[in-house]
Amino acid sequence: MIAILKYNAGNTKSVENAIQRLGYECIVTDDIAQLQAADKVIFPGVGEAASAMEYLKAKGLDTVIKNLKQPVLGICLGLQLMCTSSEEGTTKGLGIFDVLVKKFPPIGIVPHMGWNNFSKVKSLLFEGISKEDNIYFVHSYYAELSENTIAQCDYLLPFSAALLKDNFYAVQFHTEKSGIVGEQILKNFLEL
Repeated sequence: MIAILKYNAGNTKSVENAIQRLGYECIVTDDIAQLQAADKVIFPGVGEAASAMEYLKAKGLDTVIKNLKQPVLGICLGLQLMCTSSEEGTTKGLGIFDVLVKKFPPIGIVPHMGWNNFSKVKSLLFEGISKEDNIYFVHSYYAELSENTIAQCDYLLPFSAALLKDNFYAVQFHTEKSGIVGEQILKNFLEL
């Protein structure tokens, strides 16, 4: 079973629909036992970092997520909350990735919204994906580049489009909104 983490951040329905289109069953839950028993966990998100972390802490999910052993995929806000901290609301994150999340500088249009491609791709997560392929972004905050970066994007500056550490995968872009390319990346994750 695929578990989609419920934590009062939006976009769970879009992710649920994308998983079902790929032929998988899933549940949207904040139940600790269901998350721990799931084959895969998806940590999606559209929302604000501080309030999302408050919900995770209130439910004890902050500790649970860090200790999951199965593959976990963070999407957008999910990626950001898996990092050390975010400038959005000066939020302390889960610390899975030793990466800071910063606000884009005011030298261009923010948020970064629309289609973009990525480079320096390395991981089974991107099997069958070319660096010329485009994915859909919508974010005002970005994860810095680090040793955990497995895909890089350039918008105003270079940032981590995807991160990987142990069983934790994370993407800044929205797989569920990225058409065939996003579906392939999501399928690759589900088949890990």
